[in-house]
Amino acid sequence: MLTPSAVTNAKPQAKPYKLADERCMYLLVKPEGGKLWRFDYRRPGTKKRNTLSLGTYPDVSLRKARERRS
Repeated sequence: MLTPSAVTNAKPQAKPYKLADERCMYLLVKPEGGKLWRFDYRRPGTKKRNTLSLGTYPDVSLRKARERRS
């Protein structure tokens, strides 16, 4: 589970990477420095995997991203 300080202190690396939170939500940290909230889920009928964007950090805080995921 992520903490607000872990999100703030996430530094860009050579390749994009994910910081996992709970229930399939994660923070995608891009090499350019962008931080994007994402949520992976499966469609009930087809069982295909989809990704939903919840916003960008710091515009959307950890708390707000969790509310949007729920």
